[in-house]
Formats: sequence, structure tokens, C-alpha cells
Amino acid sequence: MKYHIKLIALGAFMLSANAAFGQTMAPPLPSQRVNLSASATVQVPQDELTLTLSTQREGANAPEVQSQLKTALDAALKLAKQQAQSPQMRVSTGRFGLSPRHDRNGKLVGWQGTAELVLQGNDFVRIGQTAGQLLTLSVASVSFGLSSQLRQQAQAQAQSQAIEQFQKSASEIAKSFGFGGYTLGEVHVNANQVAPVRPYMMAASARAMADEAPVPLEAGLGNVSVNVTGSVQLK
Repeated sequence: MKYHIKLIALGAFMLSANAAFGQTMAPPLPSQRVNLSASATVQVPQDELTLTLSTQREGANAPEVQSQLKTALDAALKLAKQQAQSPQMRVSTGRFGLSPRHDRNGKLVGWQGTAELVLQGNDFVRIGQTAGQLLTLSVASVSFGLSSQLRQQAQAQAQSQAIEQFQKSASEIAKSFGFGGYTLGEVHVNANQVAPVRPYMMAASARAMADEAPVPLEAGLGNVSVNVTGSVQLK
């Protein structure tokens, strides 16, 4: 009799375990999860200028060319540093190097070299005037950008707009599917600075700026974008 009772207890245990196992192995209910993305772009005037001046020299031997480059760069650097004042204008040297020149037969026939001076800051007039005074160098390139402070401000604004758009889309989708709302899943926020809209050297017809700065300059607009991607659980 005792043996019979043990069999019944064991059988009941096995039925209970099988029921629990079947319950855990049952396929989960479909998830009402939706993937979304939203973005916002803020356009702001560029407030940072980088102006690069350079000079090239050629000669029969390397020391001679290097000496000529150094003389030209030293003269420009001395004058530019007198006008330097951060953050209005910062002065630094750029490339300085020599390379050999060969004829068709590969024979060394001379040397050529380049020296650069970089003016950077937010005072476009000061930079333009200084560049116009550096007679031993000439303007090689001009580029505009955003200072770190302005970029951070624009990024914060774009981020707020992108998140607001993300939340609005999530609410509208939940309502369209007949749900009362949603909960956030995993969300990623990415910011980037898009290429300038319109950097260029100002047209010579704009006399007002040209009279103030021998090298006329005008900045364009810069774009700062923020993308928000992620998922929401409809409920």
C-alpha cells in the first residue's frame, strides 16, 4: 500500500513539472514594438575663420631653398604675432617642407619647398587686414566653421527638436494603432556638423568690407544636425 501511494505522488509531481515546462516553453505573445527615427537641423552663421597663407621657393640646393622659406615665414610670423589676440585671432605655422625635383631621366635638378602660416579666429576684419599686410606670403585657402561654444548651443537646440519630434511620432503611431500610449525602449542620439552651406571669398563689389579688410571675407551658414533613433513599446 505504501508503495502504491509513492507512485501516485511521483506521477503527480511529473505531471506538475511537465505542465510548468510546457508553460515556459510556450511561444511569447507578439511584441507591439515600433522602430522610429527623427532628426532636426539648426542653421547658424559661421563664426570661425581659418585663413592659410603660403609661399613657395625653388633653388639648386636644399639649404638655399630652406633659408629663403625661413626668411619669408619669419617676417610674416613676426608681423602677424603683433596683431594676434585670442580668440579674435590666433597665429600658428602650417606646413614647412622641401622636396627634390628631377628631370625626365630621374636626375636631381633642384629643390622646391613650401611654408605656411595660419590665421584663425572670430575677428574677420582683423584677420583680413593682417593677411593683407603679410607681403612675403599669399592667401592659399580660406575656410569657415563654427566655434565650439556656438556648435554646442546649436546642438542642444537641434537635440531638443529631434527628441520632441520622436515623441510626437511615437504618440501618433500609438494612437493610430489603437493604443493609449507607449514606453521608451533603447534610444540613440547622434549629433554631427554638416558641411558649410556657403563658404566663399566675398565679391569685390561689396566695397564696405573691402575697404576695411585688404582680403575681403564673408562667412556662410553652418548646419548642425541631431538624429534620434530607437524603439517604443506600444501599450
